[in-house]
Amino acid sequence: MKDYFQSRTPGPNIHNRLPVARPGLVFILVPAALGLITLALGWRVPATAFFLAAAFSAWFFRDPERPAPPPGFGLSPADGRILKVESLPSNPYMPGPAVKVSIFMSPFNVHVNRAPSGGRLSSQTYFPGAFLNASLDKASALNERNALVLETAEGPVAVVQVAGLIARRIVTWVKENDELERGQRFGLIRFGSRVELYLPPDSEIMVAPGQKVSAGWSPVWRAPR
Repeated sequence: MKDYFQSRTPGPNIHNRLPVARPGLVFILVPAALGLITLALGWRVPATAFFLAAAFSAWFFRDPERPAPPPGFGLSPADGRILKVESLPSNPYMPGPAVKVSIFMSPFNVHVNRAPSGGRLSSQTYFPGAFLNASLDKASALNERNALVLETAEGPVAVVQVAGLIARRIVTWVKENDELERGQRFGLIRFGSRVELYLPPDSEIMVAPGQKVSAGWSPVWRAPR
């Protein structure tokens, strides 16, 4: 498995029909159109600012294809950096104990989220809240968030999208009782944010704090052997 990940890297794929996430199109097309209008009027400085905003939005909302990783483990639901791995005696999304894995997504990461494992989406719950810095532990309980619980072959797994200091919109395009495939896109969070996994307590964790991960590609856990 190690050789597999060393020989292939997650990146763009020529078969991706739309290289950006659809919810980001308005953030790209509107400033681009304003740039064209102001340029036609001879206002070069505002036009440059609008074009730069469109370019940044196109880069931020990029949505690259990812090569399918080998089976046998659960995937990261987000691009970013592992903040913390901790065992919890209980959690607010599923009955019983769990292992919580927190991932911080900076504004420089791809922000499309992917299903960490295949299974049925048994519940989806939105929690209104604050917009604290997503790297803070208290953001887990205080910030706006959306919790999805998947019924997988290895047991229930919760994926929680947490809004951050800049992110003011969580987007999810799946609904309860949908069957999600492993690595399937299910939503995104605009700008800096956090995604958390709540896993079965006997899971074998394959990541550590500080490690960088990629959505739909990096191994995070697997069922005990």
